[in-house]
Amino acid sequence: MIDLEAVRSLRTVAREGSVSAAAAVLGFTPSAVSQQIKRLERETGVALLERVGRGVALTDAGTQLVVGSTPILAELERLRSDLQASAPDDGSVSGEVRIAAFSTVVRGLLAPLLVDLARTHPDLRLLVRESEPWETVALIASGQRDLGIAHQWGGVALAIPDNIVVTPLFTDVADIVLHRDHPLADRHVLHPRDLADQAWVATFETTICRQWLRRLFDGIGNAPRVVYESMEFENHLELARTGAVVALVPRLGRAPLGPDLVAIPTVDPASTRDVVAVHRRSQADSPALRATLSALRERGAALEGAR
Repeated sequence: MIDLEAVRSLRTVAREGSVSAAAAVLGFTPSAVSQQIKRLERETGVALLERVGRGVALTDAGTQLVVGSTPILAELERLRSDLQASAPDDGSVSGEVRIAAFSTVVRGLLAPLLVDLARTHPDLRLLVRESEPWETVALIASGQRDLGIAHQWGGVALAIPDNIVVTPLFTDVADIVLHRDHPLADRHVLHPRDLADQAWVATFETTICRQWLRRLFDGIGNAPRVVYESMEFENHLELARTGAVVALVPRLGRAPLGPDLVAIPTVDPASTRDVVAVHRRSQADSPALRATLSALRERGAALEGAR
């Protein structure tokens, strides 16, 4: 009997390129993942991974197992959803939903939502993990998470696999945050050309937020000039408070600015991001996922309506 959980681990190792990277994604130790793969190789009687440089890659047999297991795992997921949907309808929802979401939506939307859902559906268990949008999509597509919340800046679409359903939630706005004594602090809006000579604090190069910041200055040479990098927007606010840099900070989950900072929106282009939920098509009938998604849509609409 092939261990399907071990197959999921094999799929993750293949995607991440190493056992240690897969273990970090799965929340296991590298030793546990290695043992799963070795057990799977004993069950199948063939080698499934081979070393390539410092990483690993699927053998032909490993590729065959991963490809062949995809419809089986999807069908099992549909069966689970069907069984849950056929349970007596007494208004309660039970089960587990594994969520992947970016940090500001955890602060600005998920935290209070978890409390509300625990009160409404005490038998519903929600597990939350922070991840960047493209990692979130990969986690959902591979079956390691059930429901993802991602963002798409300025209409720049994420690559979404065919087995993923996308549900729009709301649109968030990001502002230029700068010190109240800054020469631009009295503006109602800011154009990219107004900011061409500024020093910036920004997220890392690999993030979608940084990608948008670069796009904001398309056609403007030598901008943005990033002198500080941090993944925490709270740090961006504190650095902007010194007056040494400016920052582009989303409104969602943003801490109070206090008297020292002002927030000014950009125009031509506007800095907006569409927040979306993603899940696998095979889970569409899961009552637990439907209840969570419905609560997300309601909370998202309320956030957008309050702006």
